[in-house]
Amino acid sequence: MVITGSELVLPQDIYRKAGQYRQKVFVETLGWDLQTRDGMELDQFDRPDTLYLVSQDDDGIVNGCARLLPTHQPYLLGEVFPELMQGQALPRSPDVWELSRFAAVDFHARGGSALAQFSSGIAVQLLRQAINCAAAHGAKRLITVSPIGIERLLRHTGVHAHRAGPPMIIDGHPIFACWIEVDEAA
Repeated sequence: MVITGSELVLPQDIYRKAGQYRQKVFVETLGWDLQTRDGMELDQFDRPDTLYLVSQDDDGIVNGCARLLPTHQPYLLGEVFPELMQGQALPRSPDVWELSRFAAVDFHARGGSALAQFSSGIAVQLLRQAINCAAAHGAKRLITVSPIGIERLLRHTGVHAHRAGPPMIIDGHPIFACWIEVDEAA
């Protein structure tokens, strides 16, 4: 497995593969109503200050991705899902980063459905790399907007994480905001 992280812009071929992978995971598999263009899932938060981590297998096929955004600029939770903070102040600080578009599904694994091919090994490694990458860029905490199932992954990895508020059903999906303490996890 190769994990690639880059400031500003990923190499164009990896950026395209990551966008196509996000469309396959979030739009086609999970059924989220998200913007797509040219076969890629991209939104207003895919911009020059965004950090990406992309996991690829030995053949260069994407099997995981994550996006990191500083919260002192517009970010997903702050702009789209502020209600998940249950009235608490939204993070707006260069030392709080958002982890979003996190996925670890191996569509090329043998046997089973795509959802059954969630790779916990890739997910654990990708999560740790994302935390380390954020810490290297000055993050002390991460905030996420996540499906409720991500709590199992966080417990499995031993990451110190806790809900920012109770889960909510939004567009038919149970999601919640979650804090990840970077100092303890990195």
